[in-house]
Amino acid sequence: MQLGMIGLGRMGANMVKRLMKDGHECVVYDVNADSVTSLANTGATGTTSLADFVAKLTKPRAAWVMVPAAVTEETVYQLGDLMDADDIIIDGGNSYYKDDIKRAAHLKRNNIHYIDAGTSGGVWGLERGYCLMIGGESGPVSHLDPIFKSIAPGMGSIERTRGRTGEPSPSELGYLHCGPNGAGHFVKMVHNGIEYGLMACYGEGLDILRNADVDTRPVTEDAETAPRMADQDLHFKIDTREVAEVWRRGSVISSWLLDLTADALFENPDLTDFTGRISDSGEGRWTAIAAIQEGTPAPLLTTALFDRFRSQQDHTFGEKIQSAQRFEFGGHHEKLSPS
Repeated sequence: MQLGMIGLGRMGANMVKRLMKDGHECVVYDVNADSVTSLANTGATGTTSLADFVAKLTKPRAAWVMVPAAVTEETVYQLGDLMDADDIIIDGGNSYYKDDIKRAAHLKRNNIHYIDAGTSGGVWGLERGYCLMIGGESGPVSHLDPIFKSIAPGMGSIERTRGRTGEPSPSELGYLHCGPNGAGHFVKMVHNGIEYGLMACYGEGLDILRNADVDTRPVTEDAETAPRMADQDLHFKIDTREVAEVWRRGSVISSWLLDLTADALFENPDLTDFTGRISDSGEGRWTAIAAIQEGTPAPLLTTALFDRFRSQQDHTFGEKIQSAQRFEFGGHHEKLSPS
């Protein structure tokens, strides 16, 4: 089957390679001509512009957009102006589900189909495959089933869920039609909100283990430091690198995310290559907004989101307020952090 791919970054290029490996024909375009040439040298059909890209696709065309969020809508609309009725545009980035609904309605005026495909797999997708959460009309989604099936991980070595029998469902193969336009990115949005929480839990737990030798450290005694509890017995020197490794094997909290954590700790136990600033790309915010709109409690996910905000600042104004209050009522001077 033929698919066009716009955006040949870390994920787009690997998705093209995965598709071609499975026998699909790929037409590719990127603003970086070198990225196009690189894939053209491995069998893809390179193009030099969006118009050239559309001209080299066979009707009904199918074009997958995998570009940064800031230019996604512009790219989708420019592409839509060049396409014909019954052509399909797939957005595989991390778009806001409400934008999907708007874009689908815009394209529908010209009878162009829009599919939102939440895509998870990162830089490992070429080898492992990409988990796909898909929103859109049933007809176009069914038409592209061979594409989704090739991009997705497949059954792999994961055991079937107890009670599932017969032919594996698409969800067992790693892709799912979640509902109408917007549903795919809505599910991916919540997926990323959960990701925030899981990452925060691993980070906090391993931080507690790393500091379990606090009783062996010099005692600081001043008015700005809470006194150490006499009976806390925290004198354990725990190797977090080895803990992450043992948790990977048979533990209830084992996961691919833990596997990646173990990789990072083994390579650099003190993580000196990182500052601790954690970016958020929007999905956690949107998940929190959805939870508020639904009246659904989500304290863990929202706390993880706010923790990311905190990591992006040296000190918040709110913290300065509290420090100023402590000085005003008690004359407490700020204690400098150890270098």
